Amino acid sequence: MAPVEVEITVDAVIVAVTGDSPRLLSVVGPGGQFSLPSGPLEDRDPTIELGLRRWIREQAGLEVGYAEQLYTFGDMERGPATQRGTGAARRLSIAYLALVREGKPSDGAVWIDAYKFLPWEDHRHGRPPVIDDVIIPALRQYVAGTDESDTAAQTERVDIVFGADGAPFDGVRALERYELMYEAGMVHESNAGTAIVDRVGSTGMYLDHRRIAATALSRLRGKLTYRPVVFELLPSRFTLSQLQRVVESLAGVGLHKQNFRRLVEGAGLVEGTGSMARTRGRPAELFRFRREVLRERPRPGVGTPWVHT
Repeated sequence: MAPVEVEITVDAVIVAVTGDSPRLLSVVGPGGQFSLPSGPLEDRDPTIELGLRRWIREQAGLEVGYAEQLYTFGDMERGPATQRGTGAARRLSIAYLALVREGKPSDGAVWIDAYKFLPWEDHRHGRPPVIDDVIIPALRQYVAGTDESDTAAQTERVDIVFGADGAPFDGVRALERYELMYEAGMVHESNAGTAIVDRVGSTGMYLDHRRIAATALSRLRGKLTYRPVVFELLPSRFTLSQLQRVVESLAGVGLHKQNFRRLVEGAGLVEGTGSMARTRGRPAELFRFRREVLRERPRPGVGTPWVHT
């Protein structure tokens, strides 16, 4: 057999949190669809990550803080439908998650609320109605049309992934939720003709970029439990209210104020600076991240706030 011709890109899920909004840096791709920023790997780049940081700096004018490789995406059918079966090069994407403080990007790039693409993941104001009004009924119908011997297992999968029929909702399963809807033909990327979820306000993305974004959200929510990545998205000095809003925006759930403060202070994640922030209400103390916690604890995270019923 002839060797497969491969086209490689380095794609980035670049995340910032501004105000109460988790935001993704996006560009307008073919057909006017939003896509993730992509860049080349060049001979001058000693590693893929350094190449990623270089082209983000050159193309978007942003300095990346935390970055990690997510996954390599290379399914046979991930290219444009017009190229499938034509012998075109197979597209491989080395995807990264990168955290930055939001800045003005270069022309052609925009910051978009992450929950515009994945609205069923935002539970900060309660369980989104789209889950029980649209998604669960459509998935039940999809399961009913599958092999009868597999119906019970598929029904259980729906319940566990979406927190239905008494199962708790787990925010870390963001990728599993998207993939289940993809399989059921409920998003436009599946090319199944129904795109049920997209018709009620969900915004799609180019190729499988929304799957990559869901992968990043799952990874980031998991990281919150054992690594202090949240501080990459904050200034060097911050109020506890700012910290809570960032955690809530990423986790997609609202948190009890006093419980959250006891958690981060009791875990030794922050320390007061003695300075006060100017606010519209009462002055609030400014805190900083205690880097010493990295030596004191093997997994200095902020817990698992998203596991709820």
